[in-house]
Amino acid sequence: MSRRFVAIAAVVLTACLVGLTLPGASAAQGGDPPAPEGWAYEVAAELMSPFCPGRTLADCPSASAKSLVLWLIVQESTGRTRADVEEELYERYGDQIRPAPRAEGFGLAAYVIPALAFAGGGLLVFAYLFRNTRSATDAAAVAPAPSDAPALDPELERIVDREIAG
Repeated sequence: MSRRFVAIAAVVLTACLVGLTLPGASAAQGGDPPAPEGWAYEVAAELMSPFCPGRTLADCPSASAKSLVLWLIVQESTGRTRADVEEELYERYGDQIRPAPRAEGFGLAAYVIPALAFAGGGLLVFAYLFRNTRSATDAAAVAPAPSDAPALDPELERIVDREIAG
């Protein structure tokens, strides 16, 4: 049974690791409901505010952030594409407004280090469970089986049989 437990634990850990590293895995679990407006509101909800650290443009109470959101709405109404406007914002404010670091260069560490830590933790749990379940199985194999118990005195066996018979 212990080998079965270890095998199941390994499969579960592998499935979790694969599920976390697949692109779009978090989007499949559900996300924000789609905005009824155009892409300007989506961009404002996704990009970080250069005026309020740690907040999105939509959440920032700064007047500068509100004017930037209005600028996004104007850009959408004039017919500019979302990619073009986002590129202009990245040129103007830099990577600080990105919701997540780029998956290149040093920013790649933000994706690789957590995955490696998760895999390392899974390996530690697997090794711990394997070692402890294996040692319990070995101890059970060394213990004497019930059939190895010493026989009772024949007189005592007759008394027990007589009591059971009734």
